[in-house]
Amino acid sequence: MRVADILKWLLFAWTAVVIVSAFFYVRPAEGFIGESSRIVFFHVPMAWIAVLAFLVSCITSVMYLKRRDPKDDIRASVSAGLGLLFAVLATTTGAVFARIMWNSYWNWDPRQTSITILLLIYAAYLALRGAIDDPERRASLSAVYAILAFVTVPFLVFVVPRIYWSLHPDTIINTRGSNEFDSRYTQVLMASLVGFTGLYIWLYTIGCRIEAIRQRRRQEVL
Repeated sequence: MRVADILKWLLFAWTAVVIVSAFFYVRPAEGFIGESSRIVFFHVPMAWIAVLAFLVSCITSVMYLKRRDPKDDIRASVSAGLGLLFAVLATTTGAVFARIMWNSYWNWDPRQTSITILLLIYAAYLALRGAIDDPERRASLSAVYAILAFVTVPFLVFVVPRIYWSLHPDTIINTRGSNEFDSRYTQVLMASLVGFTGLYIWLYTIGCRIEAIRQRRRQEVL
């Protein structure tokens, strides 16, 4: 069995353990309605992966502008697409949490507003790529856009939601800088973060391979 296959099955096993632990190993956290605190085990890692993916897209875009290697353009576009996917998933799980806690899927909380803006920014990135036919021009403009887009990420994800009062709870580290969840809760959340990071790396690798094949086929047709 190849190393890649072993890692894939380890990822599946790790994810399965995280899911089981999230529902059977940890008690519902205090201050949350019913079982709603369990959503955090998936919502927080999804948001983390979105930021990580946008960062990778920014870095590989910088690399493209320096080296003009088409592979860097592929890496940037694939990572941006995954970042948008995980941002949508984080927004969806956040809306479900809001429905349980505050009886409304959407209330234009500062975090919901800022994530909406972020989704629009990266949706525009994908639209830009789809609107340009010339590969080199598309790659160059997309790289510049990805770099500028990531400048907004720290403000929209970490700064803006904390400037104004928000319904959004401080899941792990609160405003006093302390962790008030029990050790089991923290263990499962950290394990989930590791698992989702592994999932991102796996999807990123597959996406880059698929996109590289697509580009080769386009060149053969031309």
